[in-house]
Amino acid sequence: MRRFFAPPENFNDREIQLSLEESRHLRDVLRLHVGSTVAVFDGAGNEFVCLIETIGRRDENARLRIVEKTEPPAAESKLDLTLAVALLKGEKFDLVIQKAVELGVTRIVPLVTIRADVRIKDEREGQKKLERWQRIALEAAKQSGRAVVPEIKIPADFADFLEHSSGKRMLFAERGGENLNQSLYKNEERLTAVVGAEGGWEDDEIIAARASGFTVVTLGGRILRAETAAITFTALLQHLVGDLK
Repeated sequence: MRRFFAPPENFNDREIQLSLEESRHLRDVLRLHVGSTVAVFDGAGNEFVCLIETIGRRDENARLRIVEKTEPPAAESKLDLTLAVALLKGEKFDLVIQKAVELGVTRIVPLVTIRADVRIKDEREGQKKLERWQRIALEAAKQSGRAVVPEIKIPADFADFLEHSSGKRMLFAERGGENLNQSLYKNEERLTAVVGAEGGWEDDEIIAARASGFTVVTLGGRILRAETAAITFTALLQHLVGDLK
């Protein structure tokens, strides 16, 4: 069944209005018709079976009638996982968002670190990047069967992030950290995983993280690129204490 997204504010009693973008996809790409059955999720965990009532013209919103509430194709992980990653160039950060959403993260925090590959010039550029990341997260949620779209935070300064983070927190470093298996309890329900830039961490950043209560972990084996480390770290945590078996 074809899946579409509509935010909660687009729901009205038993009717849903799709955005113009989703309406164009329904009409011009998939070429669906009035009376076709589709699925719609709201990004907050709810999924519905719907019938297309009206499609409209090019600049009109498609309207759907809710038939019944149903279970999403993919369940949410029991692990509340925040993935914080130093800003990476171009498609590298896009890839991390896409795969992290597929793997079941709850939220993603871009970090400004000393060796971060990207510097955001102003608020306008930051907002533009945030909108792009949100679109990538939405498409990844749609593709992977999730009915929850993970939250993408605005880029945070690393020092501020350390100050305001809480719960079980782990920072990945290429060397000098603990073994991941020995750092986790099997009943962990909430975790924060932090991965640095391509150039790694400054010593002062690791010292500050430890002082803030972070456990520094090293995966061992080979040296990983930053985007590989972020995806691998997420997958391992979901395997050890989440729902990836």
